[in-house]
Amino acid sequence: MYFDAALVAKFYVNEPGRDAVRRLAKRAGTVATSGITVAEVAAAFHRKLREGAIDVPMLEALQGQFHHDVRRGLWTLIEPTPALLQQVRALFARLDRSVFLRSLDAVHLITAKAEHFDRLYSNDRHLLAACPSVRLQGVNPIAPTIDR
Repeated sequence: MYFDAALVAKFYVNEPGRDAVRRLAKRAGTVATSGITVAEVAAAFHRKLREGAIDVPMLEALQGQFHHDVRRGLWTLIEPTPALLQQVRALFARLDRSVFLRSLDAVHLITAKAEHFDRLYSNDRHLLAACPSVRLQGVNPIAPTIDR
């Protein structure tokens, strides 16, 4: 299973969708993500501090728990190589002009594709919309479901 950094951060922060993300990650056992997730998660935690949602001790606890979970193998970090970054460059060279894609989200797309995942899990609408550009299925595990 491949998660983008938004879902990894959501695993830790007490906000809507957290329980669904935790259940999915725990069911998977290990979850792959790009090595850039370390920086992205740190930034997400800091944003929560800046917004006043958490205090400094909570920031430190979240950072420590994330680091611990990386060491114990909950998150498998796939480091971006120069070849992978060239694939990102090539993606932007051929990407349809109508697709909104941020640079780090492109790294996630290419990483998931290069590692032979067929799905990328995220709750970011722009990233999910860009998934077909690399023939990935984008899955939002916290999207509301409609009972039929």
